[in-house]
Amino acid sequence: MTAPDAEPAPEPAGPGGPEPSEPAGPASPADRELSVRERAVLALERRSWAGPGAKERAIREELGISPVRYFQLLNALIEDERALREDPVTVNRLRRLRAARRERR
Repeated sequence: MTAPDAEPAPEPAGPGGPEPSEPAGPASPADRELSVRERAVLALERRSWAGPGAKERAIREELGISPVRYFQLLNALIEDERALREDPVTVNRLRRLRAARRERR
């Protein structure tokens, strides 16, 4: 007989159930990969821009979001360790630029 507080033993996986090599629960936010949109934001930020307005136009056309939303997503990505692992050159460059802007204030 088991104690009232004891957890029941896990049932064996049946057809369609999780395989033993799969994690039992959802991955933590630090373990999951970047989304397609997050990768697209980093890819767009890697590019160089010919003239004024070209980047904003590309943001609207390629990502389908406003430049304001783009920069909100980008600022969150700068702090995200997953983004740093995905594209360290771009993320570190953006971190340096942000630090330089803060120092000038």
